Amino acid sequence: MEQCEFCPLGYLTEHNEDMALMILNQPQDIDVNFMKQMWTKAKVKVTVDGGTNVLHDSVMADRDMYIPDLISGDFDSIKPEVSEFYKSKGVEIVSTPDQDYIDFAKALKLLTTKTKVDLIVVLGAFGGRLDQVFANIDVLHQAQTLTSIPVVLASVCQMCVLLKPGIKHCLKVDTGYEGDWCGLIPVGQPCLHITTTGLKWNLDNQGMEFGKLISTSNALEGNGQVTIETDNNLLWCMEVKMDRSP
Repeated sequence: MEQCEFCPLGYLTEHNEDMALMILNQPQDIDVNFMKQMWTKAKVKVTVDGGTNVLHDSVMADRDMYIPDLISGDFDSIKPEVSEFYKSKGVEIVSTPDQDYIDFAKALKLLTTKTKVDLIVVLGAFGGRLDQVFANIDVLHQAQTLTSIPVVLASVCQMCVLLKPGIKHCLKVDTGYEGDWCGLIPVGQPCLHITTTGLKWNLDNQGMEFGKLISTSNALEGNGQVTIETDNNLLWCMEVKMDRSP
């Protein structure tokens, strides 16, 4: 079986990967200091429709220091004065009016055709309406047909990433930012065969699906690594504690 090593919280460490940062339209889910920290690490910065308002309104007097490389969306949320501000700064602004896909999915497709990065970190994916949260998780499924690059939904207190089937995922969980809880959620379809190591409650070739078993409120065993094998897409989520030091 193919083996893949991945550090879920690698975007928080000093290691400087070729990372893209994407900001969605959920201001209540975005901690400004955390956003600024991620901004300094990112090679490419993208705001998605109303996410441009979030950036513009958050950085205030420092706006000239936080100019995105790309703005995209159907532009039903961005304020005209915000659009004009970034247009005057020479930012590339691309309209994506296709209503069959949400702006996040269209921005992700656009980003992956325009630049090469090793990781995409998305802010503003958890707050607000529950249906939009599910739509953002659905985009993680769509992303698998667009790119092999990991796409991480992140906030100041949690993160999630979709694990592909047929791979032994070796997750490095020794950054010092790991929190108390983690979970494995079979979103999309049941997972009939899951095997894990490194968790407080491991699975041994067990199945998970809604209405039966799902692994919430699990925890890390503490040895710095988790391995996961799954036969279908499986959402890995975990708590982040920014007050810890690696």
